[in-house]
Amino acid sequence: MKDAFGGVINMVFVALFLLIMIGILGLVVSYTKAFKMKNIIITHIENYEASGCFTEDTACMNKIKASAEGIGYGSRIKCPEDYGKIDGLFCYKEIISTNTENHVSSRPTSYRIITQVDLDLPIISSIFSINFFQVVGDTRVIETKSTP
Repeated sequence: MKDAFGGVINMVFVALFLLIMIGILGLVVSYTKAFKMKNIIITHIENYEASGCFTEDTACMNKIKASAEGIGYGSRIKCPEDYGKIDGLFCYKEIISTNTENHVSSRPTSYRIITQVDLDLPIISSIFSINFFQVVGDTRVIETKSTP
């Protein structure tokens, strides 16, 4: 009987180890999706020079949504207060450069993009707000036309 009890404890340790390893691998895959999505969004914003990337039914937004579907990215992101939110995919903030001495007819602007790692843990997600697994990136400076 003593040997049978030791075998059960070993099986519990093996099952616990496998559960932890599967959880870590799931986190790595989700983080990779969020990081890739951030890069895709930044690339589209830079290619379109932010024209139509933050409104619905534009070429830029349609490409961002198609890319999100293509990599299987979906998130219920919670944005900070001063950030805009686009369809639960990402948050953005316009950062206007203060150095405008060489820019008479344009306004140097960059955008900060936040995507979130989607951790869908049924019990834990309803109790805690898990938003510390976020990926943040900035676009290069984009010259937007200033309004007189």
